[in-house]
Amino acid sequence: MQPACPRQDVTVGILALQGAFAEHQVMFQKVSAKRKVVIVLVRTPEDLDKCDALVIPGGESTTIALLARLAGLLEPLAQFLKTKPVWGTCAGAILLSSAVENAKKGGQEVLGGVSVKIARNGWGSQVESFEVPLEVEGLRESNRAFHGIFIRAPVVMDLTQSLTEPPIQVISRISSSLLPASIGPLDEDDTDPRDPRTIVALRQGKHLLTTFHPELTKDNRFHEYFIVECVLPTLLS
Repeated sequence: MQPACPRQDVTVGILALQGAFAEHQVMFQKVSAKRKVVIVLVRTPEDLDKCDALVIPGGESTTIALLARLAGLLEPLAQFLKTKPVWGTCAGAILLSSAVENAKKGGQEVLGGVSVKIARNGWGSQVESFEVPLEVEGLRESNRAFHGIFIRAPVVMDLTQSLTEPPIQVISRISSSLLPASIGPLDEDDTDPRDPRTIVALRQGKHLLTTFHPELTKDNRFHEYFIVECVLPTLLS
């Protein structure tokens, strides 16, 4: 009997209910990895069943949650998170968090998966959007800054992992001088690197969270990072 051939592809789903899912698709198509990356636009539980990993894109977090509920996806997504890698960008980061501040009236449904408390629209409205070069640990050519695009971005307010959960690995921060006054005073030492509000990218276990929009740049290193550092190790374990 011939041994089964190992899979030579990775199937990445992109939640395609609202937001910047098409931009993520374009970026993954540019990723060069040892395995072919197959993209599935996820709109149903059946689509999700095909995936090795998932991206929840930027957009409007309450709208994405509502559409996911209407599509019968909320519970399947919560189960998916328990065993497979998920990357949330901006609104997706909100949905991956364990708790949300500044939610709309009626609250914000979250999937959990990453042990952070996050402030929705932490930097303010659309007019407070900004761009800044980021130093990112673990990216290919990590000495080359990554262009961070922040649009109505959430702010990480606190890290809430317990001793039984995977540790959180911070992979990028911004200067505390960029933090808006609206999210509260800085710590006594405003250069303290431990202030969670300066965190803009982190990992917890197999999951990745970014409060900005890597998919709106021409730089696919974050998408490559997700495949190489989060997805492939899960498939090989």
